Amino acid sequence: MKLNEFLNLLEENQIYYKLNKVRAEAIMVEVAVPGERWEIEFSDEGTIEIEKFTSDGKIYSEAELDVLLRDFSD
Repeated sequence: MKLNEFLNLLEENQIYYKLNKVRAEAIMVEVAVPGERWEIEFSDEGTIEIEKFTSDGKIYSEAELDVLLRDFSD
């Protein structure tokens, strides 16, 4: 599937996305749907890589900010 074809399908299905570029050889489509986020990279060579991030539905309080900063700071 080609990038523009995929973007058209997302739009036809009213699925939110944004474009990003984190590697020189690929364009990333970031998709947000309820309970999931997808990173789909279309490379110059024509390959497509998909990474899915799913939620367990758990909602955290403000106190979780301290945990996140502690666990993921350098």
